[in-house]
Amino acid sequence: MNTDELIDVLSTNVERVDTGKVSRTLQIVIISGLILALITGIAALGVRTDVRDPSAFGFLVLKVGFGVAVVLLGSRYLLKHVRPGGETRSWIFLTTVPFVAVMALAGVSLISAPASHWNHMMMGDRWLECLLSIPVIAVVPFAVITWTVRMAAPTNLTRTGALAGLVAGGISAVAYALHCTDDSLPFVALWYGSTIVLCTLAGALTGPRLLRW
Repeated sequence: MNTDELIDVLSTNVERVDTGKVSRTLQIVIISGLILALITGIAALGVRTDVRDPSAFGFLVLKVGFGVAVVLLGSRYLLKHVRPGGETRSWIFLTTVPFVAVMALAGVSLISAPASHWNHMMMGDRWLECLLSIPVIAVVPFAVITWTVRMAAPTNLTRTGALAGLVAGGISAVAYALHCTDDSLPFVALWYGSTIVLCTLAGALTGPRLLRW
């Protein structure tokens, strides 16, 4: 068999590659991770009882919106990074937009309030619970996202791990928001933001080991 004949044999009945399979699978896993986090959060912590109050509902929407924005942006760039060389076409810095926005709103909120209220606005009543709950709830979504990403072929494992941690942290923040009764923008910026960043750093540190292929 000569070279031309070998090429003809190899090119016969070649199945078309489904280039969108990885993206679809990862999207399903992210949604599944959100559902698992919601179940975990509700089962372990419960849902705040004052949801019908307009002010409480407004802050709940704000906190959930912040988490969802983090998840959507993080997922977008995570989908790029699971492919070899995807990081070269990624404006990953845009994932900071929700954090910058909530920090700006928190700054305006502090400026418009008396300085004597600042400590309570930032610390709230449940800062320790928030600090512990969001990273803990994020473990399950991070595990399922990492398992799925590992089946792809990321090349920048640190950045991909960071994005997986970012998405998991955002998912966890959405789940915890259903329980949290600390309603102030500085609290959201400080504790929701810092715990999601903590999840992101954990993902960056563990990514090279967990995502190696």
